[in-house]
Amino acid sequence: MNPIHKITSSRLFSQLGTTRKTRIISASALFLAVCAFGAAGVAPMAPDAADLPVKTIAQNIDLPNLATQIATLEQQESTQQYVHEEKIRAGDSLATLMTRLGVEDDAAETFIKKDKVARGVMQLKTGKRVQAQTDENGNLQWLRATVVDNKDLPSKTISITRKGEGFEATEVPIKLERRVEMHARTITTSLFAATDSSNDGAKLPDSVVRQIVEMFSTNIDFRSDLKRGDHFNVVYETFWQDGEFIRAGRILAGEFTNRGTTFQSVWFEDPATNQGGGYYSFDGKSLKKAFLKSPLEFSRISSGFSMRVHPISGSWKQHKGIDFAAAAGTPIRAAGDGVIESAGNSGGYGNLVVIKHWSNYTTAYAHMSRFAQGIKKGTKVSQGDVIGYVGSTGWSTGAHLHYEFRVGGQAMDPNKLNVQAQAPLTAAELSRFRTVSTEMTHRFALLRPTNANSNGALAAK
Repeated sequence: MNPIHKITSSRLFSQLGTTRKTRIISASALFLAVCAFGAAGVAPMAPDAADLPVKTIAQNIDLPNLATQIATLEQQESTQQYVHEEKIRAGDSLATLMTRLGVEDDAAETFIKKDKVARGVMQLKTGKRVQAQTDENGNLQWLRATVVDNKDLPSKTISITRKGEGFEATEVPIKLERRVEMHARTITTSLFAATDSSNDGAKLPDSVVRQIVEMFSTNIDFRSDLKRGDHFNVVYETFWQDGEFIRAGRILAGEFTNRGTTFQSVWFEDPATNQGGGYYSFDGKSLKKAFLKSPLEFSRISSGFSMRVHPISGSWKQHKGIDFAAAAGTPIRAAGDGVIESAGNSGGYGNLVVIKHWSNYTTAYAHMSRFAQGIKKGTKVSQGDVIGYVGSTGWSTGAHLHYEFRVGGQAMDPNKLNVQAQAPLTAAELSRFRTVSTEMTHRFALLRPTNANSNGALAAK
């Protein structure tokens, strides 16, 4: 095809396209016109606007005072607020802490030093956070800090707030977030070396390490029995506030393999009975002995369960208990879980506490100087709770504790009885226990090494 033909063909196609486009536009215009005509045909005729009633309303509108608003905004802009956060450092004083927080307020420092509640800020441990807000001149507006008294008492938040020309300090218990953490460790040199460092970079809290030793010390001598390659898994609870670690709680389950032998323990506290908890083997047998060997932490036996000459009457008679020599005021612990059967003065026994335990066991504690706070008939006590203090009341020639172990109301020599465990779990308790033990078994399975890396950690809420 020559160039002329090409041009002719192009013009032909252009004309065809234009004709087609024109037809489409024309058809569309016709369609819209029909629609408009139809709409006009069906629409009702509106009444004449001149026939509608007209009502006039007059209302006064109060305009805002712009000058007042502008002055308020300028005042807010001129008063800048600054919020600072710092962590307590070793050797910090109140003055150095306030300086880092940007506080230049002598009145605030004086208040913190003198106020009973505010002084808690000065008891903060290294690493704890403190937040404060100041104005542009360094005057304190508010200060907040979290204080942990100890592992047994709840944590609290101390707030110091400016009130007019002075300050007000308040403290409220904080709501902690509970987490469950799981760690695995392998012994290379010692237990404490294994808990201080690992591949996961997490150091086990000291309180957890102490619980591990206490939990397995009846089976393992941690001074001489540990061997390189021994390993353990532990599941325990921790408590946090706003992402900051506050404290560690109880070990929920532990597993320790020493020289090829594995020992396991799981904490079980039955919510249906509300009688406290204890550690059990995974088959539901209690691991805590039913009774302490001694109700006193530090003492010596001054008189055993035997025939003797009574120190006051001088007659030869059976001594139906064990006397523990100790200084007056030494705390006396409940030998086992139970309920206070009686607490009061009992003639020759002096101040006497009797505890009813499971089955037909009771224990008696005589010659107390005084009872512990809250100890009265019907009070529930747990093994190790302080129930009173050593004294010399009743028929006594000196400060000591007279301790009796009774079976069916008859005094027996506790050293000759084989009472090894607590009361066994009932069928209903055992069913609930299996739910707990199954969960911990699953956690241990996750912690056990499946490759060359034997140290690991997991955390779950």
